[in-house]
Amino acid sequence: MNVLFLTMSRFVALYNHGIYEDLMREFVHNGHKVFVVSPTEKRDGGNTHIVESDDRFVLLRIKTGNLQKTSFIKKGIATLQVSKQFKKGIKKHLPSVKFDLILYSTPPITLYDTIKYLKKRDKAKTLLLLKDIFPQNAIDIGVLKKSGLKGIIYRYFRKKEKKLYAVSDYIGCMSKANVNYLLLNNPELDTTKIAIVPNSIELQDISLNSDDRIAMRNKYGIPQDKIVFVYGGNLGKPQNVPFIIDCLKSQLDNEKVFFLIVGDGTEYHLFEEFASGDNLCNVKVMKRLPRDDFDMMLAACDVGMIFLDDRFTIPNYPSRLLSYMQAGIPVIACTDANTDVGRDIVDGGFGWWCESNNTEKFAELIQEICACERNAMGEAAKEYLREHFNVADVYSKIMDMIGANE
Repeated sequence: MNVLFLTMSRFVALYNHGIYEDLMREFVHNGHKVFVVSPTEKRDGGNTHIVESDDRFVLLRIKTGNLQKTSFIKKGIATLQVSKQFKKGIKKHLPSVKFDLILYSTPPITLYDTIKYLKKRDKAKTLLLLKDIFPQNAIDIGVLKKSGLKGIIYRYFRKKEKKLYAVSDYIGCMSKANVNYLLLNNPELDTTKIAIVPNSIELQDISLNSDDRIAMRNKYGIPQDKIVFVYGGNLGKPQNVPFIIDCLKSQLDNEKVFFLIVGDGTEYHLFEEFASGDNLCNVKVMKRLPRDDFDMMLAACDVGMIFLDDRFTIPNYPSRLLSYMQAGIPVIACTDANTDVGRDIVDGGFGWWCESNNTEKFAELIQEICACERNAMGEAAKEYLREHFNVADVYSKIMDMIGANE
């Protein structure tokens, strides 16, 4: 098959590691030719061009406006233009390619016009990988409203969302809670075209021996004698950064622990301001690292952290969880009550959960974590990863879903 993948993520190279790179590589390894279309933002200064091309894989990068780490208005304007830009770039640079399967992930929902055009032109099957549920997620955290001017914007995007679901032959959700939410709020959808298609990665052994662990901690200025809690990923409004900072403040006198915050985003400056305070000896803030470097650093830490705003009504399922599991470290999740990620962590025996509006409960869990045996929980994390988030299994599930294995 000729497989087209449309994504807003910055897809750098097929042999990098990540949830999308690993999945596309699995398609290539199974004999398909894969075409990835990914943005190059205005700030990067590049034009639309083919980055990589051979008989198995093509990466086309489309010039767009700034889609990440910019104001809501600028991001909104750039997002509205993306579908037109993608369609134009595909027609110009891949004019003779007929696609058999079109994969695409949210965000954004505004690729509808491109998907509809290609589906009709090529009689292709279409599969949406539903990674977030917009615009409701923006309503939840107060970025949009259902009334006034913002209500007009909300209704426009909600209409686009409905159209995207309708044009999709299949919808892959990240978890059972995602499926339930989608059907409850979109009762017109055919239940037979919806299935759980979770985030997944190619399994790797990144374990460190004692000498390498010491060296890795020295490299990044991490204390050797502390229990290290690490957060990696986006630092924006969905993570409720003020709550994270309140959690860290509750632990400033705890001499057993060290908190490592690695990432970037619209709220990163709040961490910088917090970390610049006097007598802050057990918190370190770092900018985002390359994926492979970050994964190796994780293996030198003790506990991974996940944070989501407690106001979310949509069940998010952060992909960063998979990095923690691969590193063999247990996880503490502070989230809303609607996502099932915390329940999976607890039921899987590799971590702890509390609602992300309770710093006292967070502090209690930290004390519990410091007193417990964590190695067995780290092994349980690895096993849960193998059983539920192996990219080879997810590839097979997609092929079954679209009827390609019949």
